[in-house]
Amino acid sequence: MEVDYIIVGLGLAGISFAEILEKNNKSFVVFEDNSQNSSIVAGGVYNPVILKRFTPVWNGHKQIELAKPFYKNIEEKLSTQLDYEFPTKKVFNSVGDENNWFIASDKPMLAQYMLPKVLKGKIDGVVGDFGFGELKGTGRVDTTTLVKLYKAYLNEKSLLINESFKHSELILKGEKVNYNNIIANRVVFCEGFGVKNNPYFNELPLKEAKGETITIHAPELKINFLLKSSVFVMPLGNDYYKVGATFNWTDKTSLPTKEGRKELEDKLQKVISVPYTVTDQLAGIRPTVKDRRPLVGVHPKYKQLAVLNGLGTRGVMIGPSIATSLFKHLEKDEKLDKEIDIKRFEK
Repeated sequence: MEVDYIIVGLGLAGISFAEILEKNNKSFVVFEDNSQNSSIVAGGVYNPVILKRFTPVWNGHKQIELAKPFYKNIEEKLSTQLDYEFPTKKVFNSVGDENNWFIASDKPMLAQYMLPKVLKGKIDGVVGDFGFGELKGTGRVDTTTLVKLYKAYLNEKSLLINESFKHSELILKGEKVNYNNIIANRVVFCEGFGVKNNPYFNELPLKEAKGETITIHAPELKINFLLKSSVFVMPLGNDYYKVGATFNWTDKTSLPTKEGRKELEDKLQKVISVPYTVTDQLAGIRPTVKDRRPLVGVHPKYKQLAVLNGLGTRGVMIGPSIATSLFKHLEKDEKLDKEIDIKRFEK
């Protein structure tokens, strides 16, 4: 078999790059062994405002402008809804939060999303003595459904190979690569935290941050927006909500823990005032980078090998834009943004 690309990993990064390849009529196969599940565990939220400081997310507005039609195309291809747009309401903890909100909402980019007022009315079941700030144009992508159906889509087209990619069996020959009788022009590694086992890219400064979420059933809550406080409470429909997320820099496993659940419930009980039942708990390892920028680029020695990683907590926003940038870099020799190029870590 001969293809243009081999993709290793089918989380948000791998799906984003596969979409770009298909759109540009490039042939490819994907290796996926289900070892990384951060894309499934992720809340899938898109929001271009950092609500801890009321500052804009890096390139957030441009990312959303590209991501919205990107996921719309996938919805049409898979015949399912993935993008659920809803407002976000930030719980204010002090009068200072209110003042900072007004100051931020007057800034050009932020003004597109932040309503310039404070919502003072009570919300049934929600603790919010100082009111709320509201963001428009936010929402979530159902990453669980996306990953599941995209795998099925590729499998039906015989483009998915359900096995681990063995780096030691990769043969670099001339300008191409050979892997188990597959000849390709390039390999793009979208392995998430699994890149730590990749001998070609394992020196990249990827940090692992374990995250846990719980799903609750709260029939009395009745909110149709994402509630952001010390945890987020995100509507899933039918009185179910996802609550998250923890950050753990020491636990390297993908297993849910009692400690993670307790942390989330302790915080949740200060955010909502209605009864609930925990119905599910998930955990995953987020691939994060110290400068909060993704890892994109080509191996310094082997130009056939590229990496697309480090999407962090805003993978649904950033995935389409950086996949597009990498494709243009590989196929059209367009320069990568210095802020995402792995060359920034070269000694």
